Amino acid sequence: MASVPKHRRVLGQRVRLYRKLSRLTQERLAEKAQLAPTYISDIERGQETISVDALQRIAKALSVGLEDLFHGS
Repeated sequence: MASVPKHRRVLGQRVRLYRKLSRLTQERLAEKAQLAPTYISDIERGQETISVDALQRIAKALSVGLEDLFHGS
């Protein structure tokens, strides 16, 4: 199995952090962002390349800015 690129791993960790801070399950975040729960899971594990559209949906569903997902706060 190939290693996960660092940028995908870090982005996934930030999505997970903000999801947990928002007290959302992966399923609820997926519903709010209109994405599949398996896609959210794959993103959080760094297994999926995320589109800009999906990233914007996730940020909106989490009530955070895109910059928060890239740089944290």
